Amino acid sequence: MPMNDYLVLSRGQWRNDAQPEAVQQAIDAFYVWYEQGLAAGRLKPGSRLQPEVRFVADGLVTDGPFAETKEWVGGYWFIVAETLEQAAAIAAENPCLRFGLSLEIRPLEATRAHVTVATNETPASWR
Repeated sequence: MPMNDYLVLSRGQWRNDAQPEAVQQAIDAFYVWYEQGLAAGRLKPGSRLQPEVRFVADGLVTDGPFAETKEWVGGYWFIVAETLEQAAAIAAENPCLRFGLSLEIRPLEATRAHVTVATNETPASWR
């Protein structure tokens, strides 16, 4: 079965009741897990995201549609797996999940966009 790339978006914030030392241990464990995944070819690099953002739409540039949620997406990376289920299982190994973060795993679309092909951007009335 061919391997596919899956985008992982890290969302959320640390739980308020979490002890900073425990969270730091999870962060340190994450980086060990991440580096091992990169070395094994199960992961591809990504990055943490800074809180600054600009939202661009049809001649409008603002600091985002929902300024209060700018920091919900904290970073991204990629998982290499055969299926979405396998990618989710790999993501579930992330040690930071114990402290309030969640991960969104999305398959990458390999084909170019075309108006006649229904996608995330296609209005329901066109389908």
